[in-house]
Amino acid sequence: MKSIFRVSLLLTCFFATATVTSQAADAPNESATGPSEKVATLAGGCFWCTEAVFERMEGVNDVVSGYIGGNTANPTYKQVLTGTTNHAEAVEIYYDPDKVCFEELLSLFFKTHDPTSLNKQGADEGTQYRSSIFYHDDEEKKAAEKYIQSIASDFRRPIVTKLEKAAKFYPAEEYHQDYFRKNPNASYCRAVVAKKVRKANNVLKRKEKDPC
Repeated sequence: MKSIFRVSLLLTCFFATATVTSQAADAPNESATGPSEKVATLAGGCFWCTEAVFERMEGVNDVVSGYIGGNTANPTYKQVLTGTTNHAEAVEIYYDPDKVCFEELLSLFFKTHDPTSLNKQGADEGTQYRSSIFYHDDEEKKAAEKYIQSIASDFRRPIVTKLEKAAKFYPAEEYHQDYFRKNPNASYCRAVVAKKVRKANNVLKRKEKDPC
């Protein structure tokens, strides 16, 4: 689902950074959105799951897995996995606001991960797996706050999803992109990602009341 434009841009960043090895994360993603395109940045556990979920949503043009919210430049997956860089595994979701709104993204987000679990989703544990909304402006922040308040009573435990101001987003190594599509029979994909995808498909089929 990666657009030719972004693939080209990421390759340009890669070759321009001679000191980064083939296993290091690409340079920060600073690609501009299209004229009728917006970007949302969400973290809800392993990005293989989050990416696969949003790739199924109508109105979503592109989903990029990566790292955000940390204190290390050009982090690698191995570094983030230690939990010492403070990055979260996240996705950048490029979407058409004429077809899907930010609140609809949040609706799917909160229905396909556990927002009451602190720094943990299933067996994946650590701050890198935190539930977080990385807002790009005050409008997104207010929308996220309002949405969380509206669904708080739907959960037995308090929602612990963080609201963090979006900083530099580092696209993950290429082998992480479209991971579920490329590796549907991998053990983690069969045991974890596939369940998330089935849940997402059911949510999208129901097409519940438009929250926009």
